[in-house]
Amino acid sequence: MKTFKSVFENYNWNTIQSKIYQTTSKDVERSLAKTKRNLDDFLVLISPVAQNYLEQMAQECHEITKKRFGKTIQMYAPLYLSNECQNICTYCGFSLDNKIKRKTLLDSEIKLEVEALKDAGFDHVLLVTGEANYTVNINYFLNAIDLIKHQFSLISVEVQPLSTEEYEQLHQAGVYSVLVYQETYHQEVYKKYHTKGKKSNFDFRLETPDRIGAAGIHKIGLGVLLGLEDWRTDSFFNALHLDYLQKQYWQTKYSVSFPRLRPAEGIIEPNFIMDDKDLTQLICAYRLWNEDLEISISTRENEKFRNNIIPIGVTSMSAGSKTNPGGYVVDPQSLEQFEINDERSAKEIAEIITKRGYEPVWKDWSKSYSSINSKI
Repeated sequence: MKTFKSVFENYNWNTIQSKIYQTTSKDVERSLAKTKRNLDDFLVLISPVAQNYLEQMAQECHEITKKRFGKTIQMYAPLYLSNECQNICTYCGFSLDNKIKRKTLLDSEIKLEVEALKDAGFDHVLLVTGEANYTVNINYFLNAIDLIKHQFSLISVEVQPLSTEEYEQLHQAGVYSVLVYQETYHQEVYKKYHTKGKKSNFDFRLETPDRIGAAGIHKIGLGVLLGLEDWRTDSFFNALHLDYLQKQYWQTKYSVSFPRLRPAEGIIEPNFIMDDKDLTQLICAYRLWNEDLEISISTRENEKFRNNIIPIGVTSMSAGSKTNPGGYVVDPQSLEQFEINDERSAKEIAEIITKRGYEPVWKDWSKSYSSINSKI
């Protein structure tokens, strides 16, 4: 089966990086003058010189997003089920070499966490775990989904890469979307950040979205960990990946997230600093390149940035997030994967969204839609 690896191997990190940093003002103006843009334009729009056109980019980004998605922001919350992990990753608080108390939620504890999220108004939950195949595996995921599927209209997961058959099981169990991050597409240094465990296999992770697409999952979410390597070059490869997937699995929806490296237990300092202006540029570049792409902003970002980015190009936001298993009610003091930056409640975020003239959406998809579409 053809996979993204066959496309990826035709590109060189250093060559792409040089193209980005050699972009001129005329290149940017040509790309902005287009009504339909390709990957070459995306490369131009993430270049340093394109920041001089950020106001123009943001205005067009706002209009495109409003036309395609309306003035709505989907609300979601992560539910961390476990911090057990068999990988050693230099940037993650759950890394195996961190001497922390490990916790995996029991059925009763999952139910208590779900009650807290439902009380806050959420109808979209993102299930998150570390990568520990012996404890949090497909059987654990299926059991957790069975426990909560009647409580949420939309369930997403962010767990270790699985086989196509296991993704098919998740799809049949009611999972709507799967998020998987390559972290960095810089293959030469990937091993430096992932020193032990299954995650150290660059190719296996690279081909994970192909397995998700082949399983028929409704939506695939990609992203890179911003701060490991040059964000511009990494983001080009992430866009290249999305471009391939959209052509190969055209019935699937796609989203992109922007996790910036945040403080956590025992992690490295960012190698590359990405400021708020950089992230705004990146969001605009994605939207100007791809009108259909869903764009998500998490509580990693600060209050001011999240308030101001609402009318530009975002389609979903998390709120009131906890990044530790049991963090909502069961065990608030368990170790976080990383520190969140915006600690406001879901109600407060919804009020901010409303004040910006947008509508916070708690439910915009139902499993019944799938059965209807399958009969048409």
